[in-house]
Amino acid sequence: MTPAPQPPIPSLERAFEVVADLGPLEDHGMTRAGHRRIIPVIGGTVTGAFAGTILPGGADWQTVRADGSIEIDGRYSARGDDGSLLYIRAQGVRSGDPAVLEALLRGEDVEPSRYYFRAALTLECAARPEFERSLYLASYIREANRVRYVAYRVT
Repeated sequence: MTPAPQPPIPSLERAFEVVADLGPLEDHGMTRAGHRRIIPVIGGTVTGAFAGTILPGGADWQTVRADGSIEIDGRYSARGDDGSLLYIRAQGVRSGDPAVLEALLRGEDVEPSRYYFRAALTLECAARPEFERSLYLASYIREANRVRYVAYRVT
């Protein structure tokens, strides 16, 4: 009997980099969904497989868990150098030692290896439908007034 075929083993292919400039944190306090924080996305850049400028008007709608970890729900758009629009939705988690998470909240520089900050990205782009046919994962660095990440296409 022939053995059943095995599924392909995925790998990661570097796709693009994002530098997102952030506005002041809006702390909504404890709501029915949990401790809600909203961080406006006010600009930035995308480079790589898509190149352009992040448009103001997006945000990261966060829920802070009891252990201090943060559920990420970021949604924003970028206008490509060619005029096309890219919508990015990032859903993930930032976690780590409570003292490290507090330092990040204060805007301190923290070595990225000291915390976990990853997200799954969903992309929409009418001009680039190939972005909509793949899954993307992102690895982040949090800075005082921005986040930086590299997005990888899952092959």
